[in-house]
Amino acid sequence: MMIYCKRCLMPSTKPDLHLDEDGVCNACRSYEKREEIDWSVRRNELVSILDRYKNKDGTNWDCIIPVSGGKDSTYQVVQLLQFGMNPLCVTSTTCDITEIGRKNIENIKQLGVDYIEMSPNPIVRAKLNRIGLKQVGDISWPEHVCIFTIPVRAAVQYNVPLIIWGENSQNEYGGPAGAAESNTLNRRWLEEFGGLLGLRVSDLIDTEGLTRQNLIPYFYPEDKELSRVGVTGLFLGHYVPWDGLSNSLVAQAFGFETPPSPTLGSMVNYENLDNYQVAIHEYFKYLKFGFGRATDHACLHIRRGRLTREMGLSIVKRLDGKFPIEYLGKNLKDTLKPLDMTVEEFVKICDKFTNKKIFKRNSSGALIKDRDGNLSKVNDDNV
Repeated sequence: MMIYCKRCLMPSTKPDLHLDEDGVCNACRSYEKREEIDWSVRRNELVSILDRYKNKDGTNWDCIIPVSGGKDSTYQVVQLLQFGMNPLCVTSTTCDITEIGRKNIENIKQLGVDYIEMSPNPIVRAKLNRIGLKQVGDISWPEHVCIFTIPVRAAVQYNVPLIIWGENSQNEYGGPAGAAESNTLNRRWLEEFGGLLGLRVSDLIDTEGLTRQNLIPYFYPEDKELSRVGVTGLFLGHYVPWDGLSNSLVAQAFGFETPPSPTLGSMVNYENLDNYQVAIHEYFKYLKFGFGRATDHACLHIRRGRLTREMGLSIVKRLDGKFPIEYLGKNLKDTLKPLDMTVEEFVKICDKFTNKKIFKRNSSGALIKDRDGNLSKVNDDNV
């Protein structure tokens, strides 16, 4: 049975979510603590760290900013430029990039930065998408690995120690760069944020004909290489108040584009724009844990007082968990084509990873779906 936070709409099925004795989740409690933060002190700490890592003789970049072209990475670039940094922006190409995603990457370049993009072998990537989907229920597994490995590989290759990440999902600390000692970014630290879901890159060697050489972009640099360069990272969201809506407004003021209406399963139009496969990724989150992107957004706005819990609930019931038959104008069949997968095979995989305890089934135990393939939660009326 799913139990929901009494303040927002996060369910107990969310990984790493904890409800306290008052029935309030740790994400809401973490947000409460923001009121105790002196952001001017945090800003001064950031300025001090950035000054320490600036390349004083102008022979190299000051930092690396991993960028997807999304609203947050656009905001990061704008912020770091205003702090007087000379960044090298690094993109790991998304699996199935959208037209608007490409436009937003080109916009980041026009902000006035040096930029490199690494596009892993698309044939290998398609195999990894298929493996990720079938083995761990995540079509985006290879993309989420490369988000962390490729910028770090660039840091080692170009001898740029400081990497500026965006939001700190745990909202607890600023990253190794803020530490007085032991501030090197090592493999263990990275793997906490890499979304491997128990599937290691090394496990894939000899799977579907993949070799170690095929998987170069997906491996972290060796620890000795990280130590040699002193690669470290910080979360910008630890030092400046982090808010998706605010970040989007800033990004749009600097050329970031959004579609005219929210994307599938979302209540906003400024997220999940760069990859056609993201609809599948978000749908599997719903199948496994009973909540989707609309819940994520609603909870963020509830905590900030922009939505009541009741209004958020009505939005979530209307938008969450829609079967991804189409996303940003692209048909599911065409999205699956590079994976050599049919819609019928995809549906079977969906059913395999669906949490049968939280969705309605008939007397034979089969999942109950409407004509569009959508499921219904067991205790959807008791949120």
